[in-house]
Amino acid sequence: MPRTIYFDYNATTPLDPAVRDAMLPFLGEIWGNPSSVHQVGRQARALLDEARERAAKVLGSKPSEIVFTSGGTEGNNLAIFGAARLLKPKGRHMITSTIEHHAVLHCFDYLEKKEGFEVTRLPVNSEGRVSVDSLKKAIRPGTILVSIMAANNEIGTIQPVSELGAICRERGIIFHTDAVQWFGKLRFETVGQFNADLVSVCAHKFHGPKGAGLLYVKSPLHPDPIAFGGGHENERRAGTENLAGIIGLVEAMERFVVDPVFKEKHLKPLVQPLIDCIANISGAEFVGSREQRLANTVSFVVKGTDSIVLLGGLDIEGICASSGSACSAGSLEPSHVVAASGRPDAANALIRFSLGRDSTAEEVRFTCQVLPGVIGRAQLGQ
Repeated sequence: MPRTIYFDYNATTPLDPAVRDAMLPFLGEIWGNPSSVHQVGRQARALLDEARERAAKVLGSKPSEIVFTSGGTEGNNLAIFGAARLLKPKGRHMITSTIEHHAVLHCFDYLEKKEGFEVTRLPVNSEGRVSVDSLKKAIRPGTILVSIMAANNEIGTIQPVSELGAICRERGIIFHTDAVQWFGKLRFETVGQFNADLVSVCAHKFHGPKGAGLLYVKSPLHPDPIAFGGGHENERRAGTENLAGIIGLVEAMERFVVDPVFKEKHLKPLVQPLIDCIANISGAEFVGSREQRLANTVSFVVKGTDSIVLLGGLDIEGICASSGSACSAGSLEPSHVVAASGRPDAANALIRFSLGRDSTAEEVRFTCQVLPGVIGRAQLGQ
């Protein structure tokens, strides 16, 4: 077996060689500032405009509806802060869910504590899925914004995002979806399938570069900017564009989004043995939906231990996994997703395996061989 088994594709993916090759000229001979009026700048501007048109073609949108960002976190921040502040004169009530990424949850927390907004956080069922009816019941006359993710990063549950978006559209409420985990993993036709006004995309989740993403903004919506200092991105995002990163994002979108790079046909035969293995280990329990979930993701909790011990044991065996939660100063936060899905006592013992295009049956077999021992030792160590 190879020393390193990488089962953390939901965290990041390796840069695809073809994407890297597309970026290389923009790290060398094409180095101009797209805002400069001379010929070096005009060359960069023309290629930036071309990249925007290419991205729009993949999304099925207008080029003017694309704001290039530094990734999912910035996209989520721009969508939520920008829309909330723009629409504040119309109302101060907003809706999200209890299982969003922290790049969404922390925005709502800030707006609630610092800027006078009211926030309803929708519960989820035991599979981590938001109810369409719960959204209908939460909407009130002053509701201005709803943000529900398309697919959960920690447990892989797919949300009924199209139905949720349709409800918002019927009622004239702006709808944002964090689709970072959707792109490259699930069927994609056009951005219209989400019924969303704002959609966040991140390149490094589908073999593009880190530090590049985009926010789709349905015309004529114009969120307030959160960064100031120039008229870049049609005055929606100040700062000189990262042209090399943008080219990498667009190249990855063209290659890996319409025909998802995470192929279900490849992943299902790999994931099922992991699910079966977990089912046979005392104290281990699969979490998430067995039907409505990302095909590459297997998450589970373990009684009698915690994530950091389990991750350490897996790492000793050469297996790279995740707890699905943020790491700070060497300690792991309990999973708010697991807690929200009705398992608060197990929230500090989540493990996520997320497989990708380079994952193999041999890697899965090895993992299934060593996993019972890793869990057993972790439980004894506690």
